[in-house]
Amino acid sequence: METPFQVPVYLDNNATTPMDPRVLEAMMPYFTKQFGNAASRSHAYGWAAEEAVELAREQVARLIGAIPQEIVFTSGATEGVNLAIKGVAEMYTSKGNHIITCQTEHKAVIDTCKHLEKKGLEITWLPVDATGMINLQELEAAIRPTTILIAIMYANNETGVIHPVREIGAIAKKHGVLFFTDATQAAGKIPVDVETDHIDILTLSAHKIYGPKGAGAVYVRRRDPRVRLTAQMDGGGHERGMRSGTLNVPGIVGLGKAADLCRLEMEAEAARLTTLRNRLQEGILSLPGVVLNGHPSNRLPHTLNISFPDRDSNSLLLQFNKKLALSAGSACTSATLEPSYVLKAMGFSDERSYSALRFGLGRFTTEAEIEWVRELFRQELGS
Repeated sequence: METPFQVPVYLDNNATTPMDPRVLEAMMPYFTKQFGNAASRSHAYGWAAEEAVELAREQVARLIGAIPQEIVFTSGATEGVNLAIKGVAEMYTSKGNHIITCQTEHKAVIDTCKHLEKKGLEITWLPVDATGMINLQELEAAIRPTTILIAIMYANNETGVIHPVREIGAIAKKHGVLFFTDATQAAGKIPVDVETDHIDILTLSAHKIYGPKGAGAVYVRRRDPRVRLTAQMDGGGHERGMRSGTLNVPGIVGLGKAADLCRLEMEAEAARLTTLRNRLQEGILSLPGVVLNGHPSNRLPHTLNISFPDRDSNSLLLQFNKKLALSAGSACTSATLEPSYVLKAMGFSDERSYSALRFGLGRFTTEAEIEWVRELFRQELGS
């Protein structure tokens, strides 16, 4: 049937978002007319690039309640995660060798921690309950005299479940342990404030907030306490010595603009997406045996994870792929045929984990699209 919108309908905004045209407009001059290197401080082209970078630094800082000097630009959240975790492990080796994290973290965190584990660091992998939440008492009990870092994501990329970040930060502060959160899915979608949340290090990525791929940032606290990271890339001492390399000026400009738009429009956007998400959820959960995965209310406004009985996600994706862009879980693990490790950690069976689909709504998702998707599922899977 003909539709007034583009098909396949894109509902994989947790994997990546389309660029906002306002972001592209801000970036364009820095590909052509203002092409200078931000580290070239001897002429006007370099000054213009540096000025653009510093504006973006301010914009990113404002989004998360930081100050501009605490923002370090990277190529994205995966690089940021590596800098954060390995940077702490190497810098604070004299204090200890123990890191606490969670079984449902993004692969960037899990694989980085596994890498450090092979090098002799001790990693505690906290479990989660059936809604995907960690137990704060278990977290506090896991802290040792040698604990140097707690690494818990702000919101899960598969289920959208939001961890009690403020309470985690308070526990970390009470015990004098650094707190790092991967806020890639949360920043720009829900309010994040590094001060009230007691966050010491945070990562985010432009392409999750309607900006360009290949640009991200790490927040590194400057006081109370002053956090120091060992650089993972050497060569020139850019970004306060924490991340060498010629800055991606157009990408950074795009990240800054995207962050500013999110800050200004987040509240209204979250309300709209929550309404659309709940409408979609209501329609799909009306199908026989379908179940919601994750916390029913404590989750991101745009994320929905559902298991379909007696189906597997790969066959469902094949069935719908000409009409819908969906995923069975994280884009970073979609090439594997294993059941979702996030859902398995929540205690679900292989069958339930294999039959899960993730719906990620976004800024450009329309009410008409959601109504069409509801009807599509009713026609295809209703009995």
